Amino acid sequence: MKISIIGAGLIGGSMALKLREKGLADFIYGIDNNQEHIKKALELHIIDAGTDLEYGIKNADFIILAIPVDAARKLLPTVLDLISDHQTVMDAGSTKAGIVKAVKDHPKRSRFVAFHPMWGTENSGPASAISDSFSGKAGVICNKEESAPDALQLVEKVAESLDMHLIYMDAEDHDIHTAYISHISHITSYALANTVLEKEREEETIFQLASSGFSSTVRLAKSHPEMWVPIFKQNKENVLDVLNEHITQLRKFKAALEKENYEYLEELISNANRIRGILR
Repeated sequence: MKISIIGAGLIGGSMALKLREKGLADFIYGIDNNQEHIKKALELHIIDAGTDLEYGIKNADFIILAIPVDAARKLLPTVLDLISDHQTVMDAGSTKAGIVKAVKDHPKRSRFVAFHPMWGTENSGPASAISDSFSGKAGVICNKEESAPDALQLVEKVAESLDMHLIYMDAEDHDIHTAYISHISHITSYALANTVLEKEREEETIFQLASSGFSSTVRLAKSHPEMWVPIFKQNKENVLDVLNEHITQLRKFKAALEKENYEYLEELISNANRIRGILR
């Protein structure tokens, strides 16, 4: 099967490596506005050739959009314009409702499968691609009833080849849940990093004293704004909803300390400990 990957970065590159390893990809085209990404992806044997959008789409059986969600939302209708009735298109965006809505009435909507691989790191670019990135992770297919059966089956086969387990969900429900478990984590990490950078002016001290707890909590703050600003923009209402709750929780901790109410502080921490039973 010939595959074209639009966005030869972390996600697209990791998928390419795994699909080649599993024998699902016979030839992989890379399409990227950043020619340095194409050059690096060729050096690392992630792709077989770099090409332009039109050629890459028309000569592939399967097209993966692995680009920021705002770009995917704009580009997807054009991609569907270029395909035949025998090709399948899949995206890999972290928000789904806006992307699905963008092609709701497109005559080739059924050739598209909305997909979200629940994995990512703070790194970017093809040099960060890892073939086993998705192993054991969840892959979410949204609004499956809007996709043609054969297109859906192909994406299910791709997810299986990536060693992912599948979850089926409505696009709007997906965006609510990802706001709760993913998007708020990034905002919290960015805010924590900004807090420390504002209060601790000695960078060497941060480096010397940073514990594993701080490093793991602030790791997401290394994630690039060109990816995350569009995610927050497209999922604004859900992110604001969970952010308001998060601010409420922070105020509870602040009030407990201000009033020296350490019993209440212990209660807040004990309640948070219930997450152990969920995340084992």
